[in-house]
Parts: sequence; C-alpha cells; structure tokens
Amino acid sequence: MTFATADLCDAHEDQLAAGTLRVLDPVFRLFGRAPCFGGEAVTLKLFEDNTLVRATLEEKGAGRVLVVDGGGSLRCALVGGNLAPLAEKNGWAGIVVYGCVRDTRELNECYIGIAALATHPQRSQKRGGGERDVAVRLPSSVVRPGECVYVDVDGVLFASASLN
Repeated sequence: MTFATADLCDAHEDQLAAGTLRVLDPVFRLFGRAPCFGGEAVTLKLFEDNTLVRATLEEKGAGRVLVVDGGGSLRCALVGGNLAPLAEKNGWAGIVVYGCVRDTRELNECYIGIAALATHPQRSQKRGGGERDVAVRLPSSVVRPGECVYVDVDGVLFASASLN
C-alpha cells in the first residue's frame, strides 16, 4: 500500500468537510520500517494493561490496523519488542497506540508501521482488562471498528469508507 496522507486530504476535501474523513492531532511518532500503512481498524480500549493487545495480535491480521486507545497514558508502554514481531508475523499492517511503546530498536526492525505518542521503558500491567471492537476516542476524533486507517510521516487519518 502506497499513499500520502497529504494527497488523500487534497483529493477528499469534501469528506473532510463532511467529517467522514478525519485527521488526528499531530501528536504521534512513527516507528517500524513501513513508510506508510493502512487498513481496516480493529479497536481496543484499555488502560495501562496490554493483555488484550497481545491476544488480538496473536490473531491473523489480514492487513488490518490495530487501534489502541490507551487513554493517552505516558506511564508505561503498551507495545514493545515482543508484540511488534508478533504483529508482523501474523499479517497486521500496523498499530496506532494512544499511549507509549518501548524497545524502539526492535520496533524499527519490523516491517510494519507503528504510531504512538512516545516511548517509555516500563512495561504495562497484565490484569486482563479492556474492551474490543468499540468506538474509541483518540486526539480530536472518535474511531469506530471497521473504519479505514491511513498513516504516514505527515499524519494519521481515519475514513468512514475506503479512499481508494
């Protein structure tokens, strides 16, 4: 998949105006070897507990993007050097984390895309909490399961329907 989020915004100004294409606030950093990534959103809502992240990434990704609403926590990492290779192996296109990641050298060896707020060396707890396939709130937008995700160095977009 090759695209530029700037070009998608230019080509779909009507959808931006209608709210069916949304641009997240520019607060995400990119990791991984994929220069851009996108696919259908699978959503998780959790807080400082990545048990559900692992369980989801153990499934076949089929080119989808895992969107994790970690509540914006900057107190621990939700994805790291064990989960990124798992995501790559199982065919996930990428991961968007409203929270932190760790093991950035290992993340940057994987050919998937990862967008996160920051890095943090501490791992999350393992309590088994969280919800899957629910609407989640990320900076400036609500994201619903099944929406289309587009991420590159210029930004993170969500669309109600495919832009191709």
